[in-house]
Amino acid sequence: MIERPRLSFWQIWNMSFGFFGIQFGWGLQMGNMSAIYEYLGADESQLPLLWLAAPLTGLIVQPIIGHMSDRTWGRFGRRRPYFLVGAILSSLALLAMPHSGVLWMAAGLLWILDASVNVSMEPFRAFVADLLPEEQRTVGYAMQSVFIGAGAVIASKLPQWLQDGGVSIRTDAANPIPQTVVIAFTVGAVVFFLAVLWTVLTTREYPPDDIAALRQKQSEGFGEILTAFREMPTRMKQLAAVQFFTWMGLFCMWIFFTVAVARNIMGATDAGSPLYERGMNLARDCFAQYNFVAFLAAMVFLWLGRFVNAKWIHFWSLLLGGIGLASVGVIREPWMLLVAFTGVGIAWASILSMPYAMLSNSLPPARMGVYMGIFNFFIVIPQILVAIIISRVMEHFPQVNRLSAVVFGGISMLVAALLTLLVPSTPVAQQRLQRAAEEEGMLPTATSPESPIA
Repeated sequence: MIERPRLSFWQIWNMSFGFFGIQFGWGLQMGNMSAIYEYLGADESQLPLLWLAAPLTGLIVQPIIGHMSDRTWGRFGRRRPYFLVGAILSSLALLAMPHSGVLWMAAGLLWILDASVNVSMEPFRAFVADLLPEEQRTVGYAMQSVFIGAGAVIASKLPQWLQDGGVSIRTDAANPIPQTVVIAFTVGAVVFFLAVLWTVLTTREYPPDDIAALRQKQSEGFGEILTAFREMPTRMKQLAAVQFFTWMGLFCMWIFFTVAVARNIMGATDAGSPLYERGMNLARDCFAQYNFVAFLAAMVFLWLGRFVNAKWIHFWSLLLGGIGLASVGVIREPWMLLVAFTGVGIAWASILSMPYAMLSNSLPPARMGVYMGIFNFFIVIPQILVAIIISRVMEHFPQVNRLSAVVFGGISMLVAALLTLLVPSTPVAQQRLQRAAEEEGMLPTATSPESPIA
């Protein structure tokens, strides 16, 4: 593979900005879908199964899109056509979601939304490895985390800001979803599309190193995904175990935390009551807290990643996140919940960047997209298991409630931290990072004429 020139701060900014929109839409989903389901009449044992759309679509869509984007080249590049198509479809699903009148409609739209988000999101991970030299990839993934944190903070707080601004939250049988949620999803649709469009218009891609080899690969079928899976690099297998327990914990948090605060901590018994809405606002504050902390932590990682091995950043971050999430089981004061979610935020910033930084340097460039898609298996499979198993446990053991599931998520994250210790460090890559830091940090002396930025 031809060595890529170093890119400037603003070039990395532009190529990562699309993630702001992606996470804006994703943040609205994470913070509101369980409540939307309960507004439409779902009970707690149904929630995990209703959330199955997210992991199942990721399991199917991401490796296929990765495989296809590895073999795409045309006027609009390799990864950018997928960014744009996914953004259009995601925006349409976001517009429709809060107008769901029945449970099956909301569940169906979640399948469409998740599939569309995955079409946009999967190629973004390979995008960093395509355009950045090895010593800048930790910085590139950290920049994505900055935008993910910023988008999620605003998405988490937007319904409450609208309520504070005078938008009514009253509902009725004909329209059970609050107007604040309807407006927030509409804003999210616009932001999602415009942010991805910015990256598409400001960033161009390198042509393949060998066009003839690319044309030959285009004739290969999807069996290549199975071949790549069998030939998975050792480091990827080690990180797979870390991802498995990490995302088991995150999925428990996303499904159950907002409604656990309203039901188990605030004590609300009716999804239409003011007490339930106060609990939802407190939970959204916690989500905003962890995303804001992730935004700040990701900026620190932009600097720290040039000096400290990604393995150790990830270990300590997961440890803090696991302690914070597990402590929710004994916390009842709102301010302490916010403190606990500070640790979750640090973990989230690392989860979004460090595993990919550790992984990308061990992957063959010709399979970058498909391996990023396969890596997603170890994100979505634990979510599927959680959805199926916990729903059955809750159905048969009433003492296991929403809050118990959140605590289990924290314990899972602590297990992931311990498994990170089994992943060997990469001294060669670390030496390159140190050499880069000794020069001029992120900024090269001059932008290379070969820069892929338009």
